[in-house]
Amino acid sequence: MSTINIDQTLLGNPLYYNNRELSWLAFNKRVLEEAIDERNPLLERLKFLAIFSSNLDEFFMVRVAGLKDQVKAGFSKPENKAGLTPKQQLAQISEQNHSLVKLQTRTFNELILPALKNEGITFATVSSLSPQQKKIIEKYFDEHIFPVLTPMAVDAYRPFPMLLNKSLNLVIKLEDQNESIEYRMKTAIVQVPAVLERFVSISPSGGHEYVLLEDIIAHYIFKLFHGLDVLSVTPFRITRNADMTIHEEGARDLLKEIEKELKKRKWGAAVRLEVRKDFYDSQMMSYLLEELEIHKGDVYEIDGPLDFTFLFSFYKGLSSGFDHLTYETFIPQPPKDLSSDSDIFEVAAAQDLFLHHPYESFEPVIDFVLDAADDPDVLAIKQTLYRVSGGSPVIEALKRAAEKGKQVTVLVELKARFDEENNVQWAKELEKAGCHVIYGMTYLKTHSKITLVVRRKNNRIERFVHLGTGNYNDQTAKIYTDMSLITSNYKYGIDATNFFNYLSGYTEKPEFHHISVAPFNIRSDFLELVDHEIDYHKHHGNGRIIAKMNSLTDKVIIMKLYEASNAGVSIDLIVRGTCCLRPGIKGISENIKVRSIVGRFLEHSRIYYFHHNGDGKMYLSSADMMTRNMEKRVEILFPIFDGSIKSRISNLLSIMLTDNVKAREQDSSGNYHYVARIAEEPEIDSQAILAQLSYRVSEDEE
Repeated sequence: MSTINIDQTLLGNPLYYNNRELSWLAFNKRVLEEAIDERNPLLERLKFLAIFSSNLDEFFMVRVAGLKDQVKAGFSKPENKAGLTPKQQLAQISEQNHSLVKLQTRTFNELILPALKNEGITFATVSSLSPQQKKIIEKYFDEHIFPVLTPMAVDAYRPFPMLLNKSLNLVIKLEDQNESIEYRMKTAIVQVPAVLERFVSISPSGGHEYVLLEDIIAHYIFKLFHGLDVLSVTPFRITRNADMTIHEEGARDLLKEIEKELKKRKWGAAVRLEVRKDFYDSQMMSYLLEELEIHKGDVYEIDGPLDFTFLFSFYKGLSSGFDHLTYETFIPQPPKDLSSDSDIFEVAAAQDLFLHHPYESFEPVIDFVLDAADDPDVLAIKQTLYRVSGGSPVIEALKRAAEKGKQVTVLVELKARFDEENNVQWAKELEKAGCHVIYGMTYLKTHSKITLVVRRKNNRIERFVHLGTGNYNDQTAKIYTDMSLITSNYKYGIDATNFFNYLSGYTEKPEFHHISVAPFNIRSDFLELVDHEIDYHKHHGNGRIIAKMNSLTDKVIIMKLYEASNAGVSIDLIVRGTCCLRPGIKGISENIKVRSIVGRFLEHSRIYYFHHNGDGKMYLSSADMMTRNMEKRVEILFPIFDGSIKSRISNLLSIMLTDNVKAREQDSSGNYHYVARIAEEPEIDSQAILAQLSYRVSEDEE
């Protein structure tokens, strides 16, 4: 490895950085590639198409909407990494997104539909149906669809309706032959009911031939407009600005403030208009552009169905009868460190427990809270909640604990994006049950995942702490890769106590023994760890950093990694999503490699390893190396001390770094390519291998 001295000011050159938004689009392209990849089961490829669409919806509602707000406000300063102004970013986003959406529809039309047809699954248009099938569909329309529809006329007395964010609608051009010429042309809007399934079976005998709901409505729309001629029907969908502005300082009741903003989200300014290409009507298009006040460049003409997220429910409806077209069922295994009949507190009192989800079951984390709720020796439970599932067993356990008289303190993060409504409801339920509910710190999101259980045993106080990289969500724990630690380490217990007291009361920021907390220390601790690695490398020549995260955007940290690369430190980054760092640039980042793994499970764990001349420092965290995590969120970084756990995590990282099936590498231009597999080299799918290893460990224990 070469060691190069470089002027620090050069490390900030915009040419050495990827724009955050464009890097995110590159990630979503990797998701789309999973729909194209024929190595994936067919119905799983459908699901990746749906994930791509769902991701893109959120991107427009938040990221594109934010850039448009900046342009409206006259903000023209380039962002501080890749040096693009808001207008330049929007232009490049539009260009890339149009290409990606075309690729998505081509994938569906030319790859997925023919493959589905080979399996006896087809989508048809109403006009292509046989007379018998049309009778079935018309009867279904009359009995099930027609009663739900609401035609909304648009004229001088009835203005263009306020349409819900992400709703699917039809704009209908009508002609009334009985009116004078100047009043003859009419316009109406019909919303496609979200309460009805988007796909309708036309095979009552058990076949798998379907027609889309909007196609049925369009075909029989004349039944809503007796006496008028239907000239055109154009399906369209709008995406609105859904970012929320919470003025916390002036909000006397944060719950009410959040609820008020949630209502506004449904009616934000339109930022994207999608229309069906095969139903295109130029006159209606001009009409929509004017009414929605949307730019022509924000129009996406789709050569296929609008809103592929309907494929989520289509997948679920089919998978039971088409098991050969889905992933083999994976059952999370009992954790290596915990037998099924173990008392989790007794085990944790003797050793640290490490859990790797979804390969190892999330049940012990739930049991940790459930057992604490029912244990008569437990005095208090304190927990942070960011995202939880519907009907969460964790919520029920906390409510039960409070009802039994235990001190239960729950920090519910009301500002968890797109989970605000759920969290408001959970907060109300927890308060009714007698829990002390707090909402974190003003202007900061509490993103850390921590639970403290205080127990009095044999007249002695014990503290047990759970720390994790993921949420307390038993559903996402089955598809997100995350890691967590359950420990009775005395100093961890003190840190957890001080952390919760700091969040809930008036006190200066405490000094912590083991954990590091953002927005105060995590960035500076990262910088210090990298500096130490540089020093070790200068003296021993074995500098090594491995970091796995969801996104890497913080320029201060990126510049420090560039500095380490120039000192000769070998750096491997596993970054699933956005990565503003560019690897492999001679004299800047030539000792850095960046890879992204996109597979069956969503890579969500955050792992940070520093070699330190053999005295390896291993950390897990709720935080990515993102500016928002360093400055605008309450996060926790925590070290792993147990040698066997450190060894396990190191082995997991090694497997991920050899993945040649689902891994892509970023080149010095910021583009991603599948990792090249050498001839005769076996295929290494890290997620598949880790799943197999979890089964093997479980079998060995039996």
